[in-house]
Amino acid sequence: MDTIYIEDRIREHHRTLAILKRYPKARIISIERYNEVFNNASQNFRKQKQNPALILAHKEGERVLPTPDQYHIGGKHNYYFSHMLNCIYDCRYCFLQGMYRSANYVVFVNYEDFFADIKTAAMQHEKPSWYFSGYDCDSLALEPITQFVEHCLDAFSDTPQAWLELRTKSTQIRPLLSRPAINNCVVAFSLSPEEIVQAEEHKTASLQKRITALQQLQTNGWKIGLRFDPLIQCEGFEAIYGRMFEQVLSAIDIEAVHSVSLGPFRLPRDFHKKMIKLYPDSKLLSAQLEFNGTHVSYPEATETAMIEWCETTLLNHITPAQYFPCVST
Repeated sequence: MDTIYIEDRIREHHRTLAILKRYPKARIISIERYNEVFNNASQNFRKQKQNPALILAHKEGERVLPTPDQYHIGGKHNYYFSHMLNCIYDCRYCFLQGMYRSANYVVFVNYEDFFADIKTAAMQHEKPSWYFSGYDCDSLALEPITQFVEHCLDAFSDTPQAWLELRTKSTQIRPLLSRPAINNCVVAFSLSPEEIVQAEEHKTASLQKRITALQQLQTNGWKIGLRFDPLIQCEGFEAIYGRMFEQVLSAIDIEAVHSVSLGPFRLPRDFHKKMIKLYPDSKLLSAQLEFNGTHVSYPEATETAMIEWCETTLLNHITPAQYFPCVST
């Protein structure tokens, strides 16, 4: 990390100081509020993505928010929280590239405030409530720097009525393997065929490395989730996705999988416009897509055929209770 921006109010925060020790040669720039850098209009997302800066900040206001209605894995009360904005990976379909003006990473160092808000929300419900990490970032990818998950697991260990999903494409699972599994946590991997990984999920771990991480987590007692999301239309779709399902499902204990979900490829219309400008040569973004209200997606018949084929294939291996058709960002 060549450049680190730091909000004045957290300049001496113990977590800020710990992160700075990792980058003794970084250029340090003091700022009053993170959004004066992150939301600056005169930024080039694509250029910044080549060498992002780190922004350390304090998260004010609402830190725990309700999820969209379709975003759940069986729970009645569902929330998401983002200790970080932006992702170290460069997936061409990622909506964050259309949402944010900046490719820099924002890390909110006041973790304890997130955990206090989660505990407060959890106490409002008689039944368990769910909290999804990985909506605006990857839950594990920057863990060697942030150590967020390590603290997060401690907090959820003390709040058993709250359930945590960690969504990731990362193999940074050491913090999980170094401690006993907790009952109220699901580690959910976003999975795509290797052909899609190579073409569209730049800088991410290969499919096989993600499978190996899933195996290690299961061996160590962690609940795992499989997120086949987003489904990407491609030539030979059934053969390509069929091989992936076989590769994944033959490598793990299927009966012990907590949940499996499918997610369609969809983007807010305004985000899609921005992303096309960033990547005009992208075959994925310039594919035959349809406007559906405020969103862009594959034609309805194409999307339906993809989902139905995947559902039929998956339900030959998993139970209906394990399956959730649409858990997508």
